[in-house]
Amino acid sequence: MIISKKNEVYLILSDLSPSESKELSSFFTFEVPGARFMPMYRNRMWDGKIRLFNSNSGEIYVGLLSYIKEFCVRNKIKYIIEDGVKDGRKIVRKVVRGFIESLKPKSKGKLLKVRNYQIDAVQHAISTNRSLIVSPTASGKSLIIYFLVRYYHMAGHKILILVPTTSLVEQMYSDFQDYGWSSDKHCQKIYQGYDRKIVKNVVISTWQSIYKMPKSYFANFGCVFGDEAHLFKAKSLTGIMTKLYQCKYRFGFTGTLDNTQIHQLVLEGLFGPVRKVVTTKELMDKKTLANLKIKCIILKHPLIKNKMTYAEELQYLVGNDERNDFIANLLTHLSGNTLCLFQLVEKHGKILYDKVKEKDNVGSNIFFVYGATDTKEREKIREIVDREKNSITIASYGTFSTGINIRNINNIVLASPSKSKIRVLQSIGRGLRISSNKDSILVFDIADDISYKERRNFTLMHFSERINIYNKEQFDYEIKKIKLK
Repeated sequence: MIISKKNEVYLILSDLSPSESKELSSFFTFEVPGARFMPMYRNRMWDGKIRLFNSNSGEIYVGLLSYIKEFCVRNKIKYIIEDGVKDGRKIVRKVVRGFIESLKPKSKGKLLKVRNYQIDAVQHAISTNRSLIVSPTASGKSLIIYFLVRYYHMAGHKILILVPTTSLVEQMYSDFQDYGWSSDKHCQKIYQGYDRKIVKNVVISTWQSIYKMPKSYFANFGCVFGDEAHLFKAKSLTGIMTKLYQCKYRFGFTGTLDNTQIHQLVLEGLFGPVRKVVTTKELMDKKTLANLKIKCIILKHPLIKNKMTYAEELQYLVGNDERNDFIANLLTHLSGNTLCLFQLVEKHGKILYDKVKEKDNVGSNIFFVYGATDTKEREKIREIVDREKNSITIASYGTFSTGINIRNINNIVLASPSKSKIRVLQSIGRGLRISSNKDSILVFDIADDISYKERRNFTLMHFSERINIYNKEQFDYEIKKIKLK
């Protein structure tokens, strides 16, 4: 096998026999989880599989080189790697530390103490030119990105930073300013309402705002960052990454990867091999993150004999008055700043918001945030909560479960059932940051038992999946059962 480089997106694998090509194609073919529920699969327009190796053209993502070598070793295939395929250079850690210290990063005017794993992450990224960096929520990913942005900006590259939401565009822009850079001079924001014409050297954009732009639009970018890269599943996102065919320096950042191999391999293919820099447990042990306690509350519902589908069960739970009253009472009796996360806006979030507002013991600091909430309004709420000592924010998972930095959260209530590893860990991560008046976080995981005889209901099984996540992450939790009337 000859491994050559077509561009910064694809390798070309040549000199393969038909049988070797078939085996390689099989090695890089995966069934997409949940594909059988997708319209294209149901309409027999797609077999539910993703193929990372194109046997006709010989193309495969550059970031999968290590897997190609593994395949060759396993199948006793000799391979030749042509010049230019393997990038990277040796970077001395002392030099990286010196560069970072020269930037004198600040936060709220005070000099920041840079952590060793952050220096390690920067050193690794610069040494390899491409990487998928896994660093847990609240570990300072934006600071690592900032150091790398400054490095590649000084090297004369145009930089594209992709984020999933408008709130994260604003947050990244303001973070850079807080760290001591002139964001207004060097950076531009792109999302609805902003011009997509590139006028600055650093572009911070939602992927939704530019994915339809032609390949020529991306030609001048020499470096790309994908923040919250676990969301880089959609075809439009991979479309952007493949249009960046001249972009040599590629870095994905995420706090969590889901448990599907196909998801990780696509991300590694687009950005580079995974590099885990630190774990949440390590950061909590070092008192870098808030001490976490999870209180799991299983609500035992009155006996329901009819069997429900998952969708019917979800509708029953979000519309259940006793359940919603329980959550509203919980929210109004917690001290400190509380974040309540929900899934359905009109059918659940709005109901919870109205019930909480009706309570006599609630002050004026109650906020409702969902997809239609203006970005600037979200930023305003985030700033208010960071200053307050007693507030309730009822927010949709889509707006506040990923990436949003709120230091001053004391309690998180997970009001909607979920088994997604990414959603669960990202949601908990909203409260793990330490502030001057907070060193612990209390998370309430609301589960529901509507089982009948030996049949366990769907969301109770999802709760079991969450317990598995807590055990794997070594989180401290307790389980309490409460009977609903």
